[in-house]
Amino acid sequence: MDATAPVRRAVLAVAALNLGYFGIEFAVALAIGSVALFADSVDFLEDASVNILIALALRWSPAKRAQLGKVLALILLAPALAGLWTAGEKFFTPAVPAPLPLTVTGLGALIVNLGCALILARVRHDQGSLTKAAFLSARNDAFANVAIIAAGLVTGFVWPSIWPDLIVGVGIALMNADAAREVWEAAHEEHKAAKA
Repeated sequence: MDATAPVRRAVLAVAALNLGYFGIEFAVALAIGSVALFADSVDFLEDASVNILIALALRWSPAKRAQLGKVLALILLAPALAGLWTAGEKFFTPAVPAPLPLTVTGLGALIVNLGCALILARVRHDQGSLTKAAFLSARNDAFANVAIIAAGLVTGFVWPSIWPDLIVGVGIALMNADAAREVWEAAHEEHKAAKA
């Protein structure tokens, strides 16, 4: 039996879930002008890509998987940069996003990401930095979704401003940058071990 089969099934299921919700969240982000939803939707697309790459690399040598881990760390930076870019643009078009779609879409994203994190939790130690990258991304996304829900509630009931959405969008970007750093460090250690 192929020892990588459970990991492959897990990452492909997570890739499909992420790709599906990317389309939903991206459409809502454009419709309501939300920085937080835009940053999170790009993250869904990035997660789908990461999990597909992991499925392809499962039979590679440890050295090649460690190299891919470094590539995945760089891919994890993409949502961070996209979120910061969108946040910068928000200053020039300061429209307050609609709180109800922001909150409901964040709740849907939370459900998807919790499901992905549960799927990946069972295999997160099986392939080193590869599955660590996937698990950290899903876990961080669930935290981000809680913040998006909070931003929607604050915007709707406390502070009808661009700031809750903007703060959460920048926070998501910074969290993705930190996950990229963690994966890079794990891949670097794996690369050193593979060379030894």
